[in-house]
Amino acid sequence: MVSYESLKSGYETNWANLQIRPARLGEANATARKAINGKATYQQVERLTGVPWHFVALCHYRESNFDFDTYLGNGESLKRVTCLVPKGRGPFASFVDGAVDALRIQHFVGTQDWCIARTLYRLECFNGLGYHAKGVNSPYLYGGSTLYGPTEARGGKFVADHVFDPNHIDTQLGTAVVLHAMMSQDSSITIDDSPSIAPRSEPDEDVASSVLLMQQTLNKLGANPPLDEDGISGPKTKAAVSQFQQQHALEDTGLLDGTTIAAITRAGIQPVRTANVDLSQILKRLDDISQVVQPGGGTPAGAVSGGQSVDLSQILGRLENLAQLIQSGGATPIAITPIATPSTGTTPAGLPIQLPQILNQLQSLTQALQPGATIPVSPTPATNNTVSVLGQLLSLITRTAPGTTTGANPAPADQLKQVVDLLSTLLTNKPVLGQVNGALGDTIGKLLDGKKTALGIGGSLITALLSAVTASPSAGGLAGLLGTIATSVPGLSQFALPISLAMTAWGVLGKMEKWAQGTAPPPKPTA
Repeated sequence: MVSYESLKSGYETNWANLQIRPARLGEANATARKAINGKATYQQVERLTGVPWHFVALCHYRESNFDFDTYLGNGESLKRVTCLVPKGRGPFASFVDGAVDALRIQHFVGTQDWCIARTLYRLECFNGLGYHAKGVNSPYLYGGSTLYGPTEARGGKFVADHVFDPNHIDTQLGTAVVLHAMMSQDSSITIDDSPSIAPRSEPDEDVASSVLLMQQTLNKLGANPPLDEDGISGPKTKAAVSQFQQQHALEDTGLLDGTTIAAITRAGIQPVRTANVDLSQILKRLDDISQVVQPGGGTPAGAVSGGQSVDLSQILGRLENLAQLIQSGGATPIAITPIATPSTGTTPAGLPIQLPQILNQLQSLTQALQPGATIPVSPTPATNNTVSVLGQLLSLITRTAPGTTTGANPAPADQLKQVVDLLSTLLTNKPVLGQVNGALGDTIGKLLDGKKTALGIGGSLITALLSAVTASPSAGGLAGLLGTIATSVPGLSQFALPISLAMTAWGVLGKMEKWAQGTAPPPKPTA
């Protein structure tokens, strides 16, 4: 990482050796006079920000050649909102207002160290530090001096982003050259190079670590062109931030504000998404299993018919096929293990041994469904804890970000939800509630499952009975109690009877839904 401390001695040496080329001396003196002529305006900015007026003048020269109708941050007009980075600034009533805003964005407000090395460093940061990597003194500082260009020094210029032309010479005067000429004409410009007694961190240094982290994260997210990780929010970093803001529907400013930093951080910690696995074949297999396990359920292709019971070894075989299906990237396994017909007299004696194996396969499927994961070769034996496995599968739904799908394939999150529902059916042997039975939620639906019709009919009869009872002062026992209840609730039948009838209708519709789904309980055997 390029830092001020690593460049400080170089700035001091270059300043000590700086000589304006004789052919450019007249131009340098004329430019210095223009800067000094605007001294009163620049001093207004200094009083508001603490930034030396000559520094403001030098930035103004490079950005807009002393045009006081332009924004100091990028040279655009003060009368409209800026379109170049920093974007969305203004309009401003005066040059001073715009200059204060631009210096605040650069975190120069409140800075106190303005020695020559720090001044040249901040001036170069305003344009970028890319020339150091090319072994060339920046023309932004040294253009027009013997420190830049032939024959005394190397030349070259960045003619576009990341495009350096070693044969191109920047003809504009550098800010260090103009500052040198200004100091020869205005003795009030003094630069204190004495070290401070109590060194303090400068505001622009305080944000360097955050900027560096954002540059690293943007590079990780594929910034193009890649950013120099130097902790300096230069033009390239601002352009990359602007691109990120556009892609994530944020306010396009090119600045690392709090909202943008939080968004870049979130994007950086999210795992890189791999290609979505089509779970349609997995869903079909699990659906077949659930139909086989459910009493009276349909028999899928390749399964036994006749309502024969299926032991857990057959389910384990299916899950192993599912594991192979995921490992092969969605392709159908070469050999599909069919569900064998169980022998007569099969008992559930093997359940304690086979259920952990099934749960083990579910654990492997859970890991395989995670992006970038593979099924372990020798997974750790799972415990007999169905809830924990289903909980892991359910957590995949919350971790799977909704993404775009192609064709008719459903979203992965929706498919995973169906997987959880089918696995719940598989392991609990209870059908999933349909839209009718689950109309008031899963909890209430399961509480009233199989009871709605009876409760509705019973409620209707009790309501009709109570509405027919008349309270009598001499009545006692059950008749007196019913009479008291009936008279204490005026208009009981007006609201209780419709509720009971609605409950009855709900129960009838729920039973019809179960019959349609094939999840109705089988009739009880009679002697």
